[in-house]
Amino acid sequence: MAFSVYDGEGKLAFRVDNYSRKTKFLIGELLLMDPIGKPLLSLRPQIMSMYDQWKGYRGSDGDNLKKKSKSQLFSMRRRSFVHNRDDLLEVFMSGDGGGGSGGHGADFTIEGCFKKRCCKIRAREGQVLASISPKKVSPSMVLDKDVFSLFMEEEVSPELIMAFIVIMDRIW
Repeated sequence: MAFSVYDGEGKLAFRVDNYSRKTKFLIGELLLMDPIGKPLLSLRPQIMSMYDQWKGYRGSDGDNLKKKSKSQLFSMRRRSFVHNRDDLLEVFMSGDGGGGSGGHGADFTIEGCFKKRCCKIRAREGQVLASISPKKVSPSMVLDKDVFSLFMEEEVSPELIMAFIVIMDRIW
């Protein structure tokens, strides 16, 4: 899988390089990198999870070995282990124990159908922070599902939103 993200000016903003199979049992870690290849976030599937759970860490394994600790940033999972077309995903930031054990619900929810490239990322309070939609070149012409538009609020961390999108691409 080669995943490239371009900003509104057509410049490379992020990339993910991984040429393994699409199944989560064979992919191992994915790295979200900046345009020059610096690892920003490591994304790891939790193999034995019924909820398609993933964890996000700052940097890469090499960075973490230097610090001698893993810096978990978030945990992301399906709300239900029953796979529906319009699954709801939940994200718990590591300050909440990484698994929502804080008793107050998800920090972010993702609703809609990523497979159709039509979903919204919401904050705990319900406001839409980012939305994904099919890329249109004209009102009647939609590009392939691998090309889509992402709109996000200014206060949102682009790295975090991109990590969510990379994981959704693997889940669906």
